[in-house]
Formats: sequence, C-alpha cells, structure tokens
Amino acid sequence: MEQLELKAGKKVYFASDFHFGIPDAAKSREREKLVCAWLREIAHDAQRVYLLGDLFDAWMEYDRVVPKGSIRFLGQLAAMRDAGIEVEVFTGNHDLWMRGYFEEELQIPVHKDLKEVSISGKKFVMGHGDGISPREKKYRLLKGLLHHPLLQWVYRKLHPDWGLAIADYFSRLGPKHKYEDLQMKEEGEEYQLQFAAWYLQKQECDYFVFGHRHIPLYKELTEKTVFVNLGDWLNLNTYAVFDGKTMSLKKY
Repeated sequence: MEQLELKAGKKVYFASDFHFGIPDAAKSREREKLVCAWLREIAHDAQRVYLLGDLFDAWMEYDRVVPKGSIRFLGQLAAMRDAGIEVEVFTGNHDLWMRGYFEEELQIPVHKDLKEVSISGKKFVMGHGDGISPREKKYRLLKGLLHHPLLQWVYRKLHPDWGLAIADYFSRLGPKHKYEDLQMKEEGEEYQLQFAAWYLQKQECDYFVFGHRHIPLYKELTEKTVFVNLGDWLNLNTYAVFDGKTMSLKKY
C-alpha cells in the first residue's frame, strides 16, 4: 500500500463526476471553466488531487485520436503537473476506455480499480464506486465485458466519428443525465455502503471515498471509519479535502 505523507500546509483534494460533454457544448464549457477555476484555486496548497472518474460523459482513446473538447481542463491538469502538483485519475463507467493518453501526455497515473493508500497515517480506500459490490452481478458482468481488451480492439476498428457518436448516445441514457432527484438508498440496499461493510469485516479503513452516485454524503460508519460520496459537478459542485487530520465535504 502506498504511503503518502503530507508536507506542512499541504492537502489532498478529491472530486468526481464532471461529465464534460453534456447536456450540450455551451453548458459543458461553462462547467469546465468552473472546474478549472476550482483547480486553480486549490493549487496553492494541493499536494495531490484525486479525480475519481466520469470526468467525461463519453471518452474513448484510439491509437492516435482522443475526443475533441475539454481543452481548458486538460491544459489546467498539464499546468498543475508542470508545477509539481500530483494528480491521479480513476476511470468511471463513462470514461473507462482510457489507454495511455493521460499517462503519456500529462504524466498522470490512471487507475481502473480501487486504490488503497495511507495518507499521513490514515487509510483510504477510493475509486469511482461502480460495480464494487458482489451483489451487482449483472452490472459487474457488463463492466467486465466492456473492460475486455478484445472488445475494445474490435470497437476501435470503427471510425472515431462513429465510435464516439455511439458512445455518446448510450452515455446519455442513464437517469443522472435526466436530472431526476437522486436519493441514497437504505443502507442495506446501497451498493457502496454494502461494499464498505464487507470490507470492514476483513480489515480496517479510515475513509472510503467514492463518486458515481452523484449524492454528496459524509457518513460515519463507525467511531473510526467515515464514508464519503463526492456528489457531482453537474448541479452540486461538491468535493472533499483532507488536511492530514480531518476530512471535509465542501461545495464550490
């Protein structure tokens, strides 16, 4: 497990679910500018920034092609990396087909699974948060299929205009993009909380941090363990910050 020790005055920031690309170019660009403003604002004390998936509503990488757009966001990430700020990205269910662009162009690690890390002595388990419960059998099967290298190889044989258009069409079918009121389910039915309970049966954890559900939540599971869902930037503009001692869920 990675050990990260925060320097004096430095913090770790967490955000997810920007969904750049929807509902249209103009509104997505305004959201992108807001996210970039937040990133510039936290740059003075950010030692590391974790972006936990669904940064784009549809993202696919070909050998020499990536989706156009979001150039302000990508440029801001490049500027932060050039300034020595650590940035790590997780794939979500909307941008799972990342295959080297962030690593090669931005020197940003991309994680496709959960990550465990100790930050100033506190254990974090983090990821996008989709398909982490064994009870999500159908979704986990679909996720495994979409992650299969052979399927991705076949799909990339489509012209990028076709491949990205198809991905964009299916990405817009989910209820999150219809702006329905989302509610956190009962603890026994909420898959992320089920995972946390299952994990704590085997080992300790100080903080679980996920995205995906678009519902900002700071919940104490035990005297020692806190569960955080980061919410989203479609409507809420929420994020979390850890200063080495405490974790806070905030709104920008």
